[in-house]
Amino acid sequence: MKPTLQLKLSQHLTLTPQLQQSIRLLQLSTLELNAEVERLLQENPLLEKADDDEHVAPPPEFAQSAATSATVDEPLERADGTLQSDFDSMTSAAGDGDWGTSTGGTDDDDENFSPQQVATSSLRDHLNSQLAELNLPLRDRQIVAALIDALNDDGYLTTSLEELLEFFPEELGIDADELQIALRHLQNFEPAGVGARDASECLALQLKVMPAKTPFLCEALKLVEHHLPLLAARDFGKLKRLLHIDDAGLRGVRTLITSLHPRPGGEFSKTEANYVIPDVVVRKIRGRWVAALNEAAMPKLRLNRIYADILTRNRGSSNQQLAAQLQEAKWLIRNVQQRFETILRVSQAIVDRQRHFFDHGEVAMRPMVLREIAEILNLHESTISRVTAQKYMLTMRGTYELKYFFGSHVATDTGGAASATAIRALIKQLIGAEDQNSPLTDSRIADLLGDQGIVVARRTVAKYREALQIPPVNLRKAI
Repeated sequence: MKPTLQLKLSQHLTLTPQLQQSIRLLQLSTLELNAEVERLLQENPLLEKADDDEHVAPPPEFAQSAATSATVDEPLERADGTLQSDFDSMTSAAGDGDWGTSTGGTDDDDENFSPQQVATSSLRDHLNSQLAELNLPLRDRQIVAALIDALNDDGYLTTSLEELLEFFPEELGIDADELQIALRHLQNFEPAGVGARDASECLALQLKVMPAKTPFLCEALKLVEHHLPLLAARDFGKLKRLLHIDDAGLRGVRTLITSLHPRPGGEFSKTEANYVIPDVVVRKIRGRWVAALNEAAMPKLRLNRIYADILTRNRGSSNQQLAAQLQEAKWLIRNVQQRFETILRVSQAIVDRQRHFFDHGEVAMRPMVLREIAEILNLHESTISRVTAQKYMLTMRGTYELKYFFGSHVATDTGGAASATAIRALIKQLIGAEDQNSPLTDSRIADLLGDQGIVVARRTVAKYREALQIPPVNLRKAI
């Protein structure tokens, strides 16, 4: 074919780098945003953090709404009429006092001290310290130490003795009897129950160290050694026949067993708390719920004036790289501000739609979908989805993810709709007030909801009950 040239006009959407960055920052969580800002601070010399004492102007949306009602710094008005300033004290707690600063008016070095972190020993350190106090031959001590290393964080020995025997060198000549004796030594250590192979053995070890006069000790020991699955299944009738006890005796046995520790090594495990930094704080100001940004979650950024002045005086081609970095810094500052402005707009729209929830709790939650907020704010649903993902709101009722306020609905007999969150709250209330001797079945709960005008099937009640991690009726029945 003969090559030819053709002129063609077309339209297509191209995302600029600034728009791409804006979309990416919008979907990041607060922790991810701070990590991204830290990375850009290291890469771009034109960008720097602002001082903590510098005033950061609030977004125009909140400044306008707050001016018509009250100042943002007013205390939170609770439902009982009291004032709440817990969040203010929480966000400023880091600057309320300086450790190591003497307040006694003396210059003695003894008065100036820093807080010392408490040394916490692990389970293995605790067991090894007990092993060091035993008068055992070196060979036995080494075998017990190997068993200690094989324990998991809960204090259980999950590997069988046969498998452990294979890890020892053959030249040591360790047999199964020596390993069994070493395990008995280990199971006599504190905390009681350590070294057990399963939950039944763990509970039995704890019962065996109790005083012989402990009420229902023999029955409890027999139960945990032979009938523990029946207790988990709450088959109380069969347990009473097997243990030859009545209801009062079974209650005493159950109370004794539930006082034990199924995870003896749990107190030595180091668990790190995962803290959520709320992006928005909701306060009730003169009868109206108002959302405000949490300034503690907002990165405070500014341009480096030294480099900016250099670029202003020298606009030559040699400074093209700095000029590009200056433009990127401006984009980042603008996009971060726009991100929080969008979060505030969406949060205030959610608060306005769910004001009954803030007044009365989960039972007053109304059904809401992303499209409703998108239409109110004239935004796309994908934007609302990005804003509500991993963003949190601090309220007088707790801290919630923004997505929590959206949910499906169930029809009512009057033609309306009830939120799934409100129905779950009603189910929780009904089960919480039930007679434990005759707990409510899923069908009965569905009938009770129907009496309140909420049309819901039994399988839907079962689904919501499982979502609330509430056991079925047979596992809720008391003795």
